[in-house]
Amino acid sequence: MDGSERVGLASSLFVPYAAYLRVYEPLAAFPEPERSHWYRYADRADPPGAQDELRRSLADLLPTPPVAVPVHESGDAFVTVVDGVTCVCPWRTRLRGWQALEALPELLPAPVLDAALPPVVRRQAADDHERWRERNPDARPWIRTATWHVPVRWFALFTEEEREYVQRSEVGKKAEGPVLRYRTPMVEARRRVARGLKVLREALSESPLIDGLEDVGRWLEEFHPRSLVELDYGGLVHALKDDWLAGDRSAADVAEGLEALRAGDGVRAGEVYQRLMERWREVREREFAS
Repeated sequence: MDGSERVGLASSLFVPYAAYLRVYEPLAAFPEPERSHWYRYADRADPPGAQDELRRSLADLLPTPPVAVPVHESGDAFVTVVDGVTCVCPWRTRLRGWQALEALPELLPAPVLDAALPPVVRRQAADDHERWRERNPDARPWIRTATWHVPVRWFALFTEEEREYVQRSEVGKKAEGPVLRYRTPMVEARRRVARGLKVLREALSESPLIDGLEDVGRWLEEFHPRSLVELDYGGLVHALKDDWLAGDRSAADVAEGLEALRAGDGVRAGEVYQRLMERWREVREREFAS
């Protein structure tokens, strides 16, 4: 099977397991010559989407040996317009590939990992990453990815009013399925992180939620204050039923839980958290379904 056949095979499939947290920065935030590149790119009539990005990544895993990380950085991005200002979210597929590779040993048993990506391939990718980091010490991705779930801490950045759900029957011909996402200005996302952390630190001595929200907050500080923050359910919408998507109110649940903690109602906060965990446990179990 040659390269075009691999891409064609991948492009005929939905990739159902990934959700994203993205930052779109205004073009003015980028230095030259990158800024000019994105100006030209934003004028494209039909830019690629999230499914295109995932399919290309999957196609790289089909050759022997597999291509763990792209040889060259992607020149693609997601584009949106906010209050008349064009903003872009660069894919940075190569950087994110290296980061994903570092996390794989915690996600897969060693025999499975070695079969999918032989040690020699991973060592070469790690060496390439080390040399690249020496030349780019301040690099960071515009996109964070989660598989088979949306991390609870991501919902703390958004409100129920920012939820956008387009049902499957309402999607236009060029779309690839239903859409479920949240979008908010960067200033609001940062404010909600700060408020959420204050509540959690006062109510809990320690918690993975605190650590996770602190990490997200540090990441957001790296970007232009007029950026847009987006939580996109991505390919998960293809794995979940329409009634599940229509009824999901995870951001509202997180807000309710934080309000309960703020009011000192630990019982109600625990009930909300348990409800969230059960909902997303059902989704994560699909990863292991036959």
